[in-house]
Amino acid sequence: MAAAAHPVGKALLHPAAKPVLFAICLLPFAWLFYAAAANQLGANPAEALVRSTGDWTLRFLCIVLAVTPLRVITKTPALARFRRMLGLFVYFYVVVHLLSYSWFDMEFNVGDIIKDIIKRPFILVGFSAFVLLTPLAATSFNRAIKAMGAKRWQLLHKLVYAVAGFGILHFFWMRAGKNNFAEVFVYAAILATLLGWRVVQFVKKKRALPSPDKRSQLLNT
Repeated sequence: MAAAAHPVGKALLHPAAKPVLFAICLLPFAWLFYAAAANQLGANPAEALVRSTGDWTLRFLCIVLAVTPLRVITKTPALARFRRMLGLFVYFYVVVHLLSYSWFDMEFNVGDIIKDIIKRPFILVGFSAFVLLTPLAATSFNRAIKAMGAKRWQLLHKLVYAVAGFGILHFFWMRAGKNNFAEVFVYAAILATLLGWRVVQFVKKKRALPSPDKRSQLLNT
């Protein structure tokens, strides 16, 4: 009730909120599609598409990991209703990223793609992140939660933390060739902050739990 009474909470609970967010999340893809069709992606449009879709994958990963801290810090529980949609957009952009690489760099030659994954560590790490994201996207529905059970579902979706690590490592190795790490450090700092916040919350909850002795005393009272 308190969240609904708050103006921001009311806006987030509005029926139009999800469609509006969906449209906003599609804007980067729409711009890239238009820019590719209008030949506005520079001298190397293929590289621009691969790089841009990779960047947007990382950006949406940061956004989805920011939902819980923002929800807790701002005391806005309504933010939680957008988390799954944002997570699916992480997968959407990583699929477009993979398709762009497979099409423009490898011409959909499966044999060459497999060789490239094995040969180049940064491709292997990026592909591993995609593989880990796939079951998360496939189970981002209420039926999957009911089928798996809440605990198993939550445990599976903790893979997003490994995805974050693989994503940064993929980006780092990709930029290592040009010795350009400025953006890498920015994303790494953002993700480290978001994951660090979770570690702090976990430690606080552990400390707040009563010790086994205290638990037995409480049970005996």
